[in-house]
Amino acid sequence: MATNIGMMDSAYFVGRSEILAWINSTLQLNLSKVEEACSGAVHCQLMDAVHPGIVPMHKVNFDAKNEYEMIQNYKVLQDVFNKLKITKHIEVSKLVKGRPLDNLELMQWMKRYCDAINGGALHSYNALERRETCKGGKEASKRPASSQSSVRSSTALLKPQPAQNGRRKDALVGSANPTPKATKPAYTVPAYDEQVTELKLLVDSLEKERDFYFAKLRDIEVMCQRVEVENLPIARAIQKILYAADDNPSVIAEAQAMISLHSKENNFLSPIEEAPEERHSYEGQKRKVIVNYDVDAASVSMSSPRRRLSDVSDVHCSGSPLMTY
Repeated sequence: MATNIGMMDSAYFVGRSEILAWINSTLQLNLSKVEEACSGAVHCQLMDAVHPGIVPMHKVNFDAKNEYEMIQNYKVLQDVFNKLKITKHIEVSKLVKGRPLDNLELMQWMKRYCDAINGGALHSYNALERRETCKGGKEASKRPASSQSSVRSSTALLKPQPAQNGRRKDALVGSANPTPKATKPAYTVPAYDEQVTELKLLVDSLEKERDFYFAKLRDIEVMCQRVEVENLPIARAIQKILYAADDNPSVIAEAQAMISLHSKENNFLSPIEEAPEERHSYEGQKRKVIVNYDVDAASVSMSSPRRRLSDVSDVHCSGSPLMTY
């Protein structure tokens, strides 16, 4: 099921143009940017298209312009997810701000989910009729035509402008003060819309990457500040690198020197161990003495009474001080 797809799934490599074409053909809209669907109303109608009747379309607001109005749409979407037992986290705070990357990722997930339900086939779904029950649904259905006509009229007005500027330049040949309006054609502005959108996506991606690595560094810092390891040389060396104000190679060299100095001190203060040969020879001699003592004691205890009596007489005859008269 599409609810458990990862970030490296092929669904997240679908381009913006394909996503927009899919939305416009499914819901009979004419969106030009993915972030135009940030109100959440489009997501609700997409769920209504694959699960007819489960979305209360009368609660969806296609005319939502403020964040609190958009949040209501996302609440409706979350209720639908709960009914269908879909475990998909929605970053509402980022989506309502119209961030291109977050809106694109959610739309990529929506396309993958809708394609997984009945193969993406929508049987006799009337998007215009269903949208008429929503607040601002009729205006949303009429908005594409008006926006197209306005775009066509604006482009029609801007196209003859270069010719007028050319005639104006011809009329002002030899003049020392040409008009500044001729050097600022307004028709070149729409050409940069796509580049601006791509730059916004790049900025959002870089911000996510920055936050990811910052969180990793913060975890390392907290680990080094624990009581068990804060006095270890390796922890102090890591903190020295983390707190360095500039990218100076000497900082890494100093950190390595701290670790190597500690290892040298440990080697100097470690006790001198006996050589293996000396240890074995000492243990062998000790074992031999113990064995000889035991053998002598056993021989005395096991000798006959006559033998012990002869030993005493030998001592008496020799005048030993151990004998008393």
